[in-house]
Amino acid sequence: MKILYIECNMGISGDMLMGALYELCDRKEQFIEKMNSLRPLGVTLEPVDDVKLSVSGTHMRVMINGAEEGEAAAHESTGAEGHRHDHHDHRHYSMGDIVNTINSLDVSEKVKTDAINIYKMIADAESTVHGAAVEQVHLHEVGALDAIADVVGNCLLMEMLGANRVCASPIHLGCGQVRCAHGVLPVPTPATAYILKDAPISGGRIRGELCTPTGAALLKHFA
Repeated sequence: MKILYIECNMGISGDMLMGALYELCDRKEQFIEKMNSLRPLGVTLEPVDDVKLSVSGTHMRVMINGAEEGEAAAHESTGAEGHRHDHHDHRHYSMGDIVNTINSLDVSEKVKTDAINIYKMIADAESTVHGAAVEQVHLHEVGALDAIADVVGNCLLMEMLGANRVCASPIHLGCGQVRCAHGVLPVPTPATAYILKDAPISGGRIRGELCTPTGAALLKHFA
């Protein structure tokens, strides 16, 4: 049996998980070629060697129209490990928009189903937080093309790795506040807290958003 264990003592986000899963993949070039060929995403993934506290790892750079995610943001909040909860182009994405985009991609039905179910989890959390029907929820950051690439990329890597079981440590959330499309929110954000309501979590003194809604939903779905 192949078991995948995810250590979340510094939280989790879509790009963090994708970099970690990419390192385990034995078909790295095939993964990058597949992701960079997907239309209508139009994103470019570039794995970059990175070092933090003398420990090497992979940062998965997500480029949209030649600019890295968040570069065009007017405001951003940076956590302890440099993760950004950015304003993108302020376009709103409905759940229908996201489902249509994912269904149009040249990936397996399993990857599509996993990605859509992860977004349904996020939309359900946003629906509960804002007191609106799922159909009326408009996603900001998590609906942007780079976030769709994060979700689809992680689902594709999970399929390529073929783990029989996925488990994870308690999730470190961070503390403090984060600026997002709705304004300044506490850490964890209400949507993240809702997604992880039945999951083992931990706090601490590290200020910043260590666990994003996308990271929470990916972990909840697979683990």
